[in-house]
Amino acid sequence: MSPYDVWAPSAGSVTLLLDGEKHPMTPAGDGWYTVDVAADGAQHDYGYLLGEGETPRPDPRSRRQPDGVHGLSRTFDPNAHAWGDRSWTGRQLAGGVVYELHIGTFTPEGTLDAAIERLDHLVDLGVDFVEVLPVNGFNGTHNWGYDGVLWYTVQETYGGPAAYQRFVDACHQRGLAVIQDVVYNHLGPSGNYLPEFGPYLHEASANTWGASLNLDGEQSDEVRDYIISNALMWLDDYHVDGLRLDAVHALVDHRAVHILEELAEEVDALSAHVGRPLTLIAESDMNDPKMIRPREAHGLGITAQWSDDFHHALHVNLTRETTGYYEDFDSIRSLATVLEEGFYHARTLSSFRGRVHGRPIDADRTPTWRLVVFAQDHDQIGNRATGDRLTATLDEKQLALAAVLTLTAPFTPMLFMGEEWAASTPWQFFTSHPEPELGEATAKGRIAEFAKMGWDPAVVPDPQDPETFQRSKLDWSEPYPESGEDGRHTRTLDLYRRLLALRKEVPELTDPRFKETFVDYDEDERWLVMTRGAVSVAVNFGDDEVELGLGGEPLLATDPGVAELPDGAISLPGRSAVILAATEE
Repeated sequence: MSPYDVWAPSAGSVTLLLDGEKHPMTPAGDGWYTVDVAADGAQHDYGYLLGEGETPRPDPRSRRQPDGVHGLSRTFDPNAHAWGDRSWTGRQLAGGVVYELHIGTFTPEGTLDAAIERLDHLVDLGVDFVEVLPVNGFNGTHNWGYDGVLWYTVQETYGGPAAYQRFVDACHQRGLAVIQDVVYNHLGPSGNYLPEFGPYLHEASANTWGASLNLDGEQSDEVRDYIISNALMWLDDYHVDGLRLDAVHALVDHRAVHILEELAEEVDALSAHVGRPLTLIAESDMNDPKMIRPREAHGLGITAQWSDDFHHALHVNLTRETTGYYEDFDSIRSLATVLEEGFYHARTLSSFRGRVHGRPIDADRTPTWRLVVFAQDHDQIGNRATGDRLTATLDEKQLALAAVLTLTAPFTPMLFMGEEWAASTPWQFFTSHPEPELGEATAKGRIAEFAKMGWDPAVVPDPQDPETFQRSKLDWSEPYPESGEDGRHTRTLDLYRRLLALRKEVPELTDPRFKETFVDYDEDERWLVMTRGAVSVAVNFGDDEVELGLGGEPLLATDPGVAELPDGAISLPGRSAVILAATEE
């Protein structure tokens, strides 16, 4: 078997172009083509001439694209890296904290090697997982990563595959696990040559982003293998600890064994072989606990899934924004329901969808950590008209409430880069499509999306403007000012550090049992008390001071005005929170 074998049932004939020399390929059955050229360990540039075509196409499983997604592929040996993480045994998701970042905007340089220089910040912060937005090959120099067309590559502007190995290695040597965001529900609009090779796409069905992947039609076995092999590549060749699966509700698969179930089975098998936990986290819009139910209980066996309901309930109670999909969450009750039950929409009416949505979680059998929650993430910021963070509308006290609830809720918390210091920089939607017509169409599509949310299209920045990308880069002088003075950014960073340290010190804050969380609240006075075992978290969303019948040892307070009253109650100032531990009498 040659390393240049390729599946191309739609091509008719295939010629390998290797370092400028043509090598006719031979049909090997089932749409595969082979050639008598062995690997020799050296770097080679290559591509495929399909049928009568005169322009070579990159390898669908290319590991490196030095000249972009339209250029020739280059061989890459993943075994050449001398790993320094031999003592790394992995990290389970339960009890962990995830930190989501985008390589292109995490640092001024926007590269994997530059990101390594900031990893100590994450260690000091106290997070456990670094979740990286998609890094696979896309057309252009910068975008979010969700327009990838060559899934086996690492974007060259980030540093390519060797830099990616250095990044993962550096994370592991600092005790940080890595989750890679992958997109298997669609391909980007530019540089996708897969249909010229074979029936990768299912034109009869489409999702928001274009044609669906052919997961259940004729010749779909190889397409499914293309996806599963890619997932295993990240986990094995690159030592990644988990994958975040983008928008799995857009995977159209009517087979008896769903692609997600098959993927979970293969990942579990690899985990047993490599001897470390491997995690799959789904982004799902379904609110269906079947996603995270074990296969033994007839579920799909995915480790965890994102919970937008938590975000929406928290966002509305902090900002009072109720347009679009936020409408149903305009109550303290919505947040209380999410904290106790996981989903808010669980066979309940979703006014945004105009129908009943979701299914209840079996709280007796489902651990809370299987839901990943956040106050901010790349979607909920970047898909706003101006890419504004919560810092644009909330004061420091309200930002502290978001931090407290996210990091003390019974779920797996996730932070978005810069959130921990109340970053003032926006995170906007940016693209670099070389084709002007594609860039224009993208901009118009974004404006149309905002109509349903009631946002003003006139303020939407041009995704193709390079300044939109530059504005979205983090400003590291905010958490680490040269003057060393204590300001909003440094105070917020200190709060996050204290909250993350508290999670590690107080067992109740990582207790995975739904039945150990109870919530009391008052809609009129706008306070909420979440009790987790012997620990209570009291939050006052309102502007006025409230008195609550709570006692205990204060573990953390966001306002120095929190006071213990003579009758065993506490006085909680407006826009403040306190964490209390019960004391033995």
